[in-house]
Amino acid sequence: MCRIVGIAGFNGLSSSDANCKICSMRDSMSHGGPDDYGEYIDTENEVAFGHRRLSILDLTSLGHQPMTDEQGNIVISYNGEVYNFKDLRAELSRLGHSFKSDTDTEVVLKAYIEWGQDSFSKLKGMFAVSIYDKNKSLVYIVRDSAGIKPIYYSIKQGQLIFASEIKAFKTFDNSWPEYERWRVLFLAFGFIPEPYTTLKDVYILPKKNYLKFNVISKSTEIAEYETTPPFEKLTDTESAEKIVREYLEASVTRHMVSDAPIGVFLSGGLDSSIVAVLASNVSEKEINTLSVNFDDEQFSENYYQELLLSSIETTHHNITLNEDNFVKEIPGIFSSMDQPTTDGVNSYFISKYARDAGLKAVLSGLGADELFGGYPSFNRIDNINRLQQIQGIMPGLFKLFEYSGSYKYKRISYMAIDNPLSTYLLLRGRFSSSSIASILDTSIKYVEESLAPLFLSKDTNTDLDFISKIETNIYMQNQLLRDTDFMSMANSVEVRVPFLDKELMDISRGLDQSIRYDSKKLLKSSFKNIVPSEIIERKKMGFTFPFSRWILNKLDYFTEFGNLGKNRYEKRLIADFKAGKLNWSGFWSLIVLNKYSPA
Repeated sequence: MCRIVGIAGFNGLSSSDANCKICSMRDSMSHGGPDDYGEYIDTENEVAFGHRRLSILDLTSLGHQPMTDEQGNIVISYNGEVYNFKDLRAELSRLGHSFKSDTDTEVVLKAYIEWGQDSFSKLKGMFAVSIYDKNKSLVYIVRDSAGIKPIYYSIKQGQLIFASEIKAFKTFDNSWPEYERWRVLFLAFGFIPEPYTTLKDVYILPKKNYLKFNVISKSTEIAEYETTPPFEKLTDTESAEKIVREYLEASVTRHMVSDAPIGVFLSGGLDSSIVAVLASNVSEKEINTLSVNFDDEQFSENYYQELLLSSIETTHHNITLNEDNFVKEIPGIFSSMDQPTTDGVNSYFISKYARDAGLKAVLSGLGADELFGGYPSFNRIDNINRLQQIQGIMPGLFKLFEYSGSYKYKRISYMAIDNPLSTYLLLRGRFSSSSIASILDTSIKYVEESLAPLFLSKDTNTDLDFISKIETNIYMQNQLLRDTDFMSMANSVEVRVPFLDKELMDISRGLDQSIRYDSKKLLKSSFKNIVPSEIIERKKMGFTFPFSRWILNKLDYFTEFGNLGKNRYEKRLIADFKAGKLNWSGFWSLIVLNKYSPA
């Protein structure tokens, strides 16, 4: 896992200036690649690549990047893991290709040489790839099919700039203007939804897409490199259980490949427990597990962790986080925050402790809730449909909820928008339009205009598949995966997500809604023989910290740290948080709004 950066088209920069730019951008992300670094520059065609390496496969210098082919005509700078690289390597060897290293990077490079852009659909894993094809005068950037790894880009005046993190763009130009509407988007969602970022004209490449830039004509093409095939619906539960077991075990096996120390995040919940047991079963050596606990029993899952640990062989690392640790790390959390988010604090701490435990890569249970119906939103489908029926008859009725004294009920006002996006904002939105307008001292019209470009296609039924799509493509995509990426890489740790394996995700789409989304019953029944029954039967508990109590105990510190109370509405929000009327994430949003900086 690494960090990558590139410039195509120097746009008036001298070669030496371009080289300085690429190196400074690269080194602004050194935390994501502390083991090695490199740069490549083609002065004649005005292409520069930079790379920071976190060594996971082939820890020798043979994995140095940017990497070129033998003739020096194809260059790759690559961030990620391709889990089927051994199969692809064997196929490429049969076709006459030779290899100098044991890296997946070289396999991706030779795959492109053999199959061109058709090679992208053959890659199974998490990745952001940049390739310079000198023969064809083309630069590609490519993002994995699940959107696990981000890649940001900007095209202005015939110049392509791309990087793994937003802060690299500010390093390229410290006066790079911000996207003027990002604060509205953040307060509505709790993150910046794709394709937007906090910077003007900087976007995130969509998942399973490539961007092709011609360095001569300066033309650009963005396209999907694969489409999801249709599936026949499987309605037999026993067959579904067998398939889920088979594909998830294969996924965990692939995800355990590493030449560096690797472990499993163990929360004590179902998803991480399944991953830990499977990892223990397929690993040839004893695995590492890592848990974070608290002195507050209300939030501790130590009992369930110990229950699972008694059934597997593992080197376990158990860390207790307290209020003082939390407050001490606040500056570090914000310096790691590449894009503003109301989540990610938990990812920061568990990644930090993984690094302290000597681990370079860890497996996570992220993705199971979205795939198999683990969130409360799946159980609210009937209520959502009723609200949508009212929406079709009296949409103006929902506007009245803006006057509610409850921030939760205020979000119902989003149902006045005749668009599927309103369902997401109802379920997971942070603030209503009127609250956002008050916080930012702007008009409700401005807020609504800022949200309008994000409206979703309306040619979809509001069923369980729809809930899975918005949880996957909005919440998981924009918050969970992105937060995990920058918080883990800030601590030089790679997080792997076996539930988002391409093959597993594809077969899950073929499962009938009635068995796929029933509160993860399919997942529970599939692994009931290897996971303790108490874990199988326990109610879902989100991976949360006692944030609210900790923040309240240090309210003066956080109010001053966040420079809060600038207007009357902010003062009201502070009072409401103190009185228990506003949850901690709402209060945290105000701090992030004021303290976030991409530099």
